[in-house]
Amino acid sequence: MSIEILMPALSPTMEEGTLAKWHVKEGDTVESGMVLAEIETDKATMEVEAVDEGTVGKILVEDGTEGVKVNAVIAILLEEGETEISSPVEDGGSGATEGRVDGGDDTKKDATSATKPAASAPSAGKADISPASRGEKKDGDRIKASPLAKRIAADKGLDLKIIDGSGPYGRIVKRDVENAQPSQAAASTPSEAPAAKPVDMDDPLKAYGIARDRYEVEKADRITKISAKRLADSFRDIPHFPLTVDCRIDALMDFRKRVNAAAEKDGDKVSVNDILIKASGLALKKVPAANSSWIEGGMIARHKHADVSMAVAIEGGLITPIIADADQKGLVQISRESKDLAARARDRKLKPEEFQGGTFSLSNLGMFGIDSFASIINPPQGMILSVGAGEQRPVVKDGALAIAMVMTVTLTCDHRVVDGATGAKWLQAFKTYVEDPMTMLM
Repeated sequence: MSIEILMPALSPTMEEGTLAKWHVKEGDTVESGMVLAEIETDKATMEVEAVDEGTVGKILVEDGTEGVKVNAVIAILLEEGETEISSPVEDGGSGATEGRVDGGDDTKKDATSATKPAASAPSAGKADISPASRGEKKDGDRIKASPLAKRIAADKGLDLKIIDGSGPYGRIVKRDVENAQPSQAAASTPSEAPAAKPVDMDDPLKAYGIARDRYEVEKADRITKISAKRLADSFRDIPHFPLTVDCRIDALMDFRKRVNAAAEKDGDKVSVNDILIKASGLALKKVPAANSSWIEGGMIARHKHADVSMAVAIEGGLITPIIADADQKGLVQISRESKDLAARARDRKLKPEEFQGGTFSLSNLGMFGIDSFASIINPPQGMILSVGAGEQRPVVKDGALAIAMVMTVTLTCDHRVVDGATGAKWLQAFKTYVEDPMTMLM
């Protein structure tokens, strides 16, 4: 029987991706372990390997196709002795056929494998691709949603009409209603929501009085579009607040010089950012209540590890590679890891687990001369620290005016898990480590 090659999920949160490039063509013989294609997510490009052997019978999704849903059938593999496809599938980019006609089970298919035997209907022996099995509407009143999704939506008071489905053929499944925001409650009907202004794609800024010949339009890449959506969702939906404090870093700068005097013998060099990552990890361990995430449905995740995500600028946006267990690592090890992660991030070579799953984020714009700023929270994390430039400022020391190297940091907190007192305790611990870095060694 023919084998369906499915769009794999390269990370737990991936819902769709871009099929960047095929490494095989129709008629090619495929062996287990052979690289089939390159898949682009919002943050990285990954190679997908075959787990089955056979001959490529048909490629359903062409190179460069964007928005291919996870589990969509992207190609058909013929088994040995087959000359025709035994499970024809149409529209591979829109979604995969489901193994159950009634759609009662929302359990995800194993999307980590690049190939998988075709689902078969009990009577026909072929994948059921009828409109009913795909969940397509028979009339204008039917909503494409699984029974489980409908039950959860009813319990949460959500209106399925305004929830976008991520399942096959746009079907609403369990994860869609679990991730739905309170603004999508049944009490808020589509008619109550403000209508989006129509955009003239030939002259998109016409409504603002800007002449078309005074600007150019370019298409945002995938990273920019996804980053824009996530940042807008975070800023709109997370009740956040900032806490700002000044840190005197004269002792830190002297500490760094002594560390580098020893580290440079082995070709290493520790940056200020490396020390701040270490201090952040230790502060998360000292104030564990701050190392938390909000879970929709009224639960809080208390993280056991201090995994610090560091913001790295790449073409088209930002990515946040992770220094795992930052509190337990030495400064030289943090320095080596951060340099390696940043370099591979810019080359789009990070693995999903290397930029997803952090418990806290740190963003440093001090190298650009920015005095202070407040970052947008990186969900599901509960806090993000914004680091400004260190500069000489007048301070009062022992009752007299003096000059000190001062750095301003701003902590943005998700008020659902980190209140003002908890955030202040974390900043107090962080400031202690920064102003007296020898305490990080105790």
